[in-house]
Amino acid sequence: MQRQDSQDAPLFGEDDDHIRRSKFSVRHPLASFFHLFFRSSAILVYLFCDIFSSRFIACMVTIILLLSCDFWTVKNVSGRLLVGLRWWNQVDDDGKSHWVFESKRTDSLRAISGAESRIFWLGLIVCPIFWVIFVFSTIFSFKLKWLAVVIMGLVLQWANLYGYLRCKMGGQSNLTDMARNYLGVQMFKQVMKKTESL
Repeated sequence: MQRQDSQDAPLFGEDDDHIRRSKFSVRHPLASFFHLFFRSSAILVYLFCDIFSSRFIACMVTIILLLSCDFWTVKNVSGRLLVGLRWWNQVDDDGKSHWVFESKRTDSLRAISGAESRIFWLGLIVCPIFWVIFVFSTIFSFKLKWLAVVIMGLVLQWANLYGYLRCKMGGQSNLTDMARNYLGVQMFKQVMKKTESL
C-alpha cells in the first residue's frame, strides 16, 4: 500500500479564487449534489419500488445503476473535489495488487471547504448504515430475492467508506489497531471516572 501526496495543482478547474473563498461556502455545488443524489436515490428507490412498480428486475437494475453511478462519482470526483482525497488499486507487471491512497498536501488543505467536507463525510458514513439495516431487514423478513441487491449496496458503499478512511488516516495505518487503541483509551477513561467517583 502506498500513500502519496498529490501535487498542489488545481483540481478540475479550481483556481486561486476558489482557495480564497470562505471555508463555509459550497464551492462545488454540482459535485456536492451528485455526491448525495445517487446515494439517496438508490435508498429511496429500494424503499419505494414496490409502491411504484411491481417488476422486480426493473427495480433491481435501477438500484444497481444508481449504486454504480454513486460509487464512480464518489471515488473519482466528489472525494477529490470536496475533501482532497483519492484512492485506487493498481496491478503491477507481476500481477500483484497495490492499493494507493492519495491526499492533498497539508499546506494546501486550506482550500477545502468545511461545509463540503461535512456533506462528504455525512453522506459517506450515514448511507452505509442504511444498507446494513436493509440487509438485516431483508433476511428477517424473508425477502431473499432482494438480498443480492442490498448486499451490492452494502459492498459498494462500504468500499468507498473504507477507501476514504484509509486516505484520511493514512494508507499504512491499520484500522483495526486504531479501533482497538481507541476502545482501550475509552475503557481506561471509564475506569478512571469510576475510581474518581469513589
